[in-house]
Amino acid sequence: MSIHHTELSRLLETAVVAARLAGQRAMEELRYIKKELKNGNELVTQADPICQKLIMDRIRETFPDHGFFAEEGTQGSFLRIQPRSEDPVWWVIDPIDGTNNFANGLLCFSVSIAAIYEGMPIVGVIFDPTTDSMYTAAEDMDAQLNGSRINVSEGGIDPFANFGVDSHQDPFVDAGKQEIMTLTRYRCLGSTALHMAYVAKGAMIGMVTSSGKLWDIAAGVILVERAGGIVTDPEGQSPFPVDIETCNAEPMPLLATSKKVHSKIREIFTKK
Repeated sequence: MSIHHTELSRLLETAVVAARLAGQRAMEELRYIKKELKNGNELVTQADPICQKLIMDRIRETFPDHGFFAEEGTQGSFLRIQPRSEDPVWWVIDPIDGTNNFANGLLCFSVSIAAIYEGMPIVGVIFDPTTDSMYTAAEDMDAQLNGSRINVSEGGIDPFANFGVDSHQDPFVDAGKQEIMTLTRYRCLGSTALHMAYVAKGAMIGMVTSSGKLWDIAAGVILVERAGGIVTDPEGQSPFPVDIETCNAEPMPLLATSKKVHSKIREIFTKK
């Protein structure tokens, strides 16, 4: 069962407004950052839950019966609120993707919001408030940046091509990191969602992550795919559909690239 174009437009419009509200508030909160350690290995700031609440409140104004799966819950856990609608839609939210950057005053972070229906992302928005860049995509719409269509790169793997790499150590990423560094211009921006947005607009030929969680990648997957790219796990399979009812925020290793370079990039990182 699919959702009608009119409803997709409403979902996308709501996500755009919510992302802009959260991004603007994040920029205001930069003036007095308060940071603390979460789960012993992640930073969180006072802005993260504030921005998440802004997003959820805005969505609830239009879609009061929808569910939420978001990064900031209680006691260091994530948040899951079951949908109450007969045809359940889940909103997957990362209020500040790149919190470590944000917490240290490095202006490279984003707001990531996706709507998921029947396990598949149907709407995705990534907003970079530092450059006022709004990336959008929906199931039956083109990927866009500030209202203009975007497409993945047509270029190949070469010394002037940018490639985004996860900063976390992991056998999957480490397997190809050295080789990709010699073949391309290696970039680590500290925001998985932004890496995926840059793949969608052709600024990067691809990106790899081993640590991205559902809220980091959901919006980026539909953005890259609607821009003509491809997103797979290390085995070459799509990361979706997902069962949000049972999801426990496990890391979701994946590659997002143009179709032109995907097989070669996957070979580099999996040696297959």
